[in-house]
Amino acid sequence: MAAKILIIDDDTSLRRVLEYNLQEEGYEVVTAADGEAGLALFAECSPALVVTDLKMPGISGFQVLATIKERSPATLVIVITAFGAIDTAIEAMKLGAYDYITKPFNRDQLKLVVKKALELQGLSEENRLLKEELTERAEFRNIIGISRGMERVFAIVRKVADTEATVLITGESGTGKELVAKSIHSLSSRRASPFVPINCAAIPRDLLESELFGHVKGAFTGAVRDKVGKFQSADGGTLFLDEVGELPVDLQPKLLRALQERIVEPVGGTTSQKLDVRVVAATNVDLEAAITEGRFREDLYYRLSVIPIHLPALREREDDVLLLIKHFTAKHGGAGVTFAPRALEVMKHYPWPGNVRELENTIERLLIMRNSDSIDVEDLPAKLRGVKKSREIGVINLPAEGYSLEQLEREIVVEALERSDWNQTAAARFLRIPRHTLIYRMEKYNITPQERKR
Repeated sequence: MAAKILIIDDDTSLRRVLEYNLQEEGYEVVTAADGEAGLALFAECSPALVVTDLKMPGISGFQVLATIKERSPATLVIVITAFGAIDTAIEAMKLGAYDYITKPFNRDQLKLVVKKALELQGLSEENRLLKEELTERAEFRNIIGISRGMERVFAIVRKVADTEATVLITGESGTGKELVAKSIHSLSSRRASPFVPINCAAIPRDLLESELFGHVKGAFTGAVRDKVGKFQSADGGTLFLDEVGELPVDLQPKLLRALQERIVEPVGGTTSQKLDVRVVAATNVDLEAAITEGRFREDLYYRLSVIPIHLPALREREDDVLLLIKHFTAKHGGAGVTFAPRALEVMKHYPWPGNVRELENTIERLLIMRNSDSIDVEDLPAKLRGVKKSREIGVINLPAEGYSLEQLEREIVVEALERSDWNQTAAARFLRIPRHTLIYRMEKYNITPQERKR
């Protein structure tokens, strides 16, 4: 596309000469006969370059230059001045003019100055775009993926990062929900302010309200001084509510009020505090099922999930497994370590119930325990070596001597609970049975959280 150039000059003949010479070079040219018309045309057509005379009746070229640089600092301006008025040209350069030409000038001089100006602008734009691309790559540096599922995640993050919309990130444990939350913060205009995470499931119920909203001295036994909550700490930045599905029901109205009105009231306090906080939440719980069961408020769910982002499980991202292996090998000091093709094939098709977190832990363990710089199938953990592609042997590999159906059913229920981080709603959904049926099976086979793998 041809660059658009705006010419502002009250000399009709000179204006026509300038227009003809620049059109001859392939540029799109628009003209104005005075400063007022020139500024109106500038606002209308957003030219890449402005050529203006300095001495004009009404609004002078100096005023035109100052106004353009104020409205659009990146726009380059070339000024035209009379022969011998070098001081005038220097003054214009101080105000931000890119260059000047003196009357009379020849066509080659004009074309050269314009060409250099546009080349500089093109380089500046390329540099800006490159910086933006590098910044984006840096913010996504810990989120590895080329699969369609992850490309969708990246696309949503790019669109919503620099908005004020509340985001709800869903997905199984270990899929990288906090990394996505950090990327949203880092790509937003809040990046210079705090990113404050809090795990709603890791804090005892009687302390969680104080952790979120703070408390005043004497609010309860042990409150010997005022405490600032996570909301206050995140003022101006982003608050990340991890495992928000575990938030006690009686605390949910207070969180809803904080989201709706952007105010919080410390425990034991009487004065509300106005805050500027962007909230990103995450959960591995099926919140719609939790609403049905009365464990989560429907109005809070819709307030949190203005922008929903679902992270696919690693078993749904086979294309990403090899990239992640390479990334974690480098991260944990495995320079020079190679994986045999057979080992990579096994790892690619393993379902990874613990998702990316389990894969990283496996790579770190392999690097520590390896006997050489070449890792083969025999070096993999036993649970990986026992898995073959489902299309080769079916979903279940039964021993030739037979197996107890009840024992098999028990193991399937335990495996589903493990994959769901012992969340019963998620495990029931994985097994495609009602939650009450899962609970019945757990009671029948005496399955308790004490069996959870460490």
